[in-house]
Amino acid sequence: MTIGEIKKNLEADERNRSYTQRGIPPVFQADGAAKVLIIGQAPGRKVEETGIPFNDKSGEKLISWMGIDKDTFYSPQIAIVPMDFYYPGKGRTGDLPPRKFIAADYHPEILHLMPNIHLTILIGKYAVDYYLGARKHRNLTETVASYKEYLPDYFPIVHPSPLNFRWQAKNPWFEEKTVPDLRKAVREVLAQ
Repeated sequence: MTIGEIKKNLEADERNRSYTQRGIPPVFQADGAAKVLIIGQAPGRKVEETGIPFNDKSGEKLISWMGIDKDTFYSPQIAIVPMDFYYPGKGRTGDLPPRKFIAADYHPEILHLMPNIHLTILIGKYAVDYYLGARKHRNLTETVASYKEYLPDYFPIVHPSPLNFRWQAKNPWFEEKTVPDLRKAVREVLAQ
């Protein structure tokens, strides 16, 4: 199976019919040469419109946190495989959660095609819950604060959304200590 074949399967999947009928492709970035894997939540409205992962303010912040430039972020060295490849829509308190079947049915096939991944950045609660399971701490803040426990395989972080400014203000240690370590981990993996 190739990435192109997986995309065709996603578009043919009945559960994605409403997107396919509107001409909306699945939004993810994967390449066999990838060394760093980013697993986020789901594309937002703006990302859905452009079809480019993290093509928004969250992406600008994430690129900054990783200590790389935009060209590197969108290069074959970086894979972006969110928990849902489509914008799930708006709920009462924000975007709806990613649909569970995407990670369960499609992540294993995609990850199998990327044998050179040395670091997986887990962004937010949905990715942390799914990939760390019982290994996670009581809440996302404690899990992110304990990121060293999951290295070298996983690096859990909060979502880089501008809406997380309150969390970042209450947890200055994240920008002071965690972000520099994230940059170092990314730099070391990309240098391999």
